[in-house]
Amino acid sequence: MRILFVGDIVGSPGRQVVHDHLADVVSQQRVDLCIANGENSASGFGITPRLADELLGSGVEVLTGGNHIWDRKEILEYFPHQPRLLRPANFPNGSPGGGLYMGTAKNGVPFAVLNLQGRTFMTPIDCPFRGAERELAKIPATTKVIFVDMHAEATSEKQAMGWFLDGKVSVVVGTHTHVATADERVLPGGTAYITDVGMTGPHDSVIGMDKAGIIQRFLDGLPARFTVSERDVRMNTVLIDVDESTGHARSIERLVFRAD
Repeated sequence: MRILFVGDIVGSPGRQVVHDHLADVVSQQRVDLCIANGENSASGFGITPRLADELLGSGVEVLTGGNHIWDRKEILEYFPHQPRLLRPANFPNGSPGGGLYMGTAKNGVPFAVLNLQGRTFMTPIDCPFRGAERELAKIPATTKVIFVDMHAEATSEKQAMGWFLDGKVSVVVGTHTHVATADERVLPGGTAYITDVGMTGPHDSVIGMDKAGIIQRFLDGLPARFTVSERDVRMNTVLIDVDESTGHARSIERLVFRAD
């Protein structure tokens, strides 16, 4: 089974490259399941119902989120109507939506997608490690293919989650920093891992935002309005091959696609 994960989609440039290229990539790479992180798709901060529908209609089967998932208030009422949009499962009880989705891929194989959020240098929400244990217990034993998006700031926390879940899930990918790492590998227990997939959006930028405003903020520390850059747009992804009979990953590969 071949799974494509699309790194954090940033603003309209990120959405456009997904719209223009994802279908071809899915076809050419023989992808059975496509997952993407969409929490920054609305002008770099949050996601709206319209944009969630747009991305889910473009070939993405499941959208994951993170700390910006609540930035657009209109998304709160959307969650009960769209289980394929996830927020981190370790947000406190009573938060809108859910962090686990179970479905069937195009090749007929059952799968589960789990979204978690780290706590180091981020909002101190519930423990992602205990949250992972709780959510994984809900998945039937017949579902072998399990994908985890660990949305976190600290490299150490994401690596710790990879080792914690090694052999228990098929894939652990890191998101949030928008900077791709080159440490993709299959861990000894059969879990594919990468610390951060990077972003889908403008790379002539500072993590997707126009450089000038970010640099000025560092220079003077004053409040500033950040805008999404539009230059050097790329779609950062990873492609994972999983043995659907065991749930163990065979390989993980970074793939980058540039906008025309």
